[in-house]
Amino acid sequence: QVQLVESGGGLVQAGGSLRLSCAASGRIFSINTMAWYRQAPGEQRELVALISSGGITNYVDSVKGRFTISRDNAKNTVYLQMNSLKPEDTAVYYCKAEIRNTWYNGAMDYWGKGTLVTVSS
Repeated sequence: QVQLVESGGGLVQAGGSLRLSCAASGRIFSINTMAWYRQAPGEQRELVALISSGGITNYVDSVKGRFTISRDNAKNTVYLQMNSLKPEDTAVYYCKAEIRNTWYNGAMDYWGKGTLVTVSS
């Protein structure tokens, strides 16, 4: 019913930039919080950044000042601008969205399949 599709991952040198996008489609009445998570090999998935429906943002300390999360509500899309990338940012990046399918249903979490970001030193 709902799909989240990430794009924008790839290979970049340390100090470079990438912009990730995640578009939600399907049966959508409204979207609450949207977020980016990442999972490095052998590590647990961690929250990187989130943005509320009203535009309030929050970041994990390790990316503050380097990453910026934003959203386009008209396009049901969330972005993650990543600057000054470091090798330790290498991970699969996933987006998550809290979505209501109808006005009478509560919100559910939906996840994308992930996009790989590799930062070389």
